Amino acid sequence: MRSDAVKKGIEKAPSRSLLRADGLNDEDMKKPFIGIANSWNDIVPGHIHLNRIADAVREGIKEAGGVPFTFGVPAVCDGIAMGHKGMKFSLVSRETISDCCEIMVEAHALDGWVGITNCDKVTPGMLMAVGRMNVPSILVTGGAMETGSVEGKDADLQTVFEAIGAFKAGKADEDHVKRAECAACPGEGSCSGLFTANTMACLTETLGLSLIGCAASMAIDDSKIRIAKESGRKIVELVNRNIKPRDIVKEGSFRNAVRVDMAIGGSTNTVLHLPAIAKEFGISLKIEEFDRISREIPHITSMRPGGPYSMRDLENAGGIPAVLRILMNALENEDTVSGMRIKDIAAASEVKDLKVLRPWDDPFHKEGGIAILKGNLAPNGAVVKQSAISEKMLRFSGPAKVYDSERDALDAIMSKKVVAGDVVVIRYEGPKGAPGMPEMLFPTSMIAGMGLSESVALITDGRFSGATRGGSIGHVSPEAYDNGPIAAVRDGDVIEIDIPSRILNVRISADEMERRLKDLKIPEKELTGVLRKYRSLVSDSSVGAHLYK
Repeated sequence: MRSDAVKKGIEKAPSRSLLRADGLNDEDMKKPFIGIANSWNDIVPGHIHLNRIADAVREGIKEAGGVPFTFGVPAVCDGIAMGHKGMKFSLVSRETISDCCEIMVEAHALDGWVGITNCDKVTPGMLMAVGRMNVPSILVTGGAMETGSVEGKDADLQTVFEAIGAFKAGKADEDHVKRAECAACPGEGSCSGLFTANTMACLTETLGLSLIGCAASMAIDDSKIRIAKESGRKIVELVNRNIKPRDIVKEGSFRNAVRVDMAIGGSTNTVLHLPAIAKEFGISLKIEEFDRISREIPHITSMRPGGPYSMRDLENAGGIPAVLRILMNALENEDTVSGMRIKDIAAASEVKDLKVLRPWDDPFHKEGGIAILKGNLAPNGAVVKQSAISEKMLRFSGPAKVYDSERDALDAIMSKKVVAGDVVVIRYEGPKGAPGMPEMLFPTSMIAGMGLSESVALITDGRFSGATRGGSIGHVSPEAYDNGPIAAVRDGDVIEIDIPSRILNVRISADEMERRLKDLKIPEKELTGVLRKYRSLVSDSSVGAHLYK
């Protein structure tokens, strides 16, 4: 066992002595040492219940003959971090979380580990560590909160952001905003729509790195505790059988994850996370693969933010196993930590609600949830959640209104300087430019709340929250800070968006583009600490904004 490095032989008496201070005895020294990376904290609603899950995992590990050791990792709540300096630290935290897991597992020679996770950057960060270390691993995602109810309608965090937009447009009063604030997020769990946290939970299960049914099992459900306890037992089995993540996860596993992503209409942030995770597994997953698969896989459900359904609805319809059942003929038959192969899981599953999960030949949309656009404005690509866009916005052109920060754009939107027909351009918010590639939920929600989601487009080299809907195009690459074409756009330039044709252009000549970029002066920001380090290391968003180039 790996842990023999700290517990076997006369020369390991000092480390054994320290382990005895933890309460271990001679019998414990013979057992597998299992780490539990627990992202619990009492700031993030998606994480406030994770200690209960950790307790169940510990119980399962002990029952199976292992010794559990729990350690903490950070977690950022994107909703709380939104709209201020804090959002610059969200994507940055993905790399920190990955490093924290690696440091603790490797420094203490643990034989295996369980990641207890939930929110947006924690799950991908842990998955990156899984691939990088290739030590027996399993993830338990914490589950979604229930939907709230505001004035008789289902609600979630997106509802609150859009209520502010309605207030700014004079379409709602302050009491309406207060009612939304107090009722939209009723308790523990990740936000209830198919935003980034829940999307990544679904893809973790599809990759084969969490147990069957884990993704859609709700935070408050007893099933989550049962899954957690079984995950504790399973990790000891994986260690005893020396089954490592790279034995399970192959190229086909990542293609399956993209297929499920397209079918359920997941967050655009997956185009950042999956390539970064794949890289840690020694696998290349290119941005073009998302678009290729999107053209082949139908969008079979309609979940928030683009549709009416929530994670509870997905769970009641059969969860990810039911999605796999519908997609079965398109899947590659890869392994999972459960011991069953993906097609076996699909074949054993049942679609329990054909309104929530439609058949392959009767989808909500013929193509998948995400499209990759290219053109002279985004030579390396840009990302749009096409399943959350109205038909009116699939082809759109209009004059640019250009802002060099999210704050400037938000001020313009709230003061009604942005009108129907405009294309809002927000730049210098990419991985290097911001730095940290912040999400733009405030501007997109203001646009939606003000009734402009079908008449105003927004383009940025930053990214969007999984809760974003409407004509929002992000990840424009190369970013402005890297002298990308988005830096050359000026107020009044006509921008052409054609999502069915995958085109994103600005109507200026190549010579004019070259001249403008040659004369460009990039605004500099004084940076310290982790943001300074991040800017110096981060790669382009089109390859996952990975630090290790």
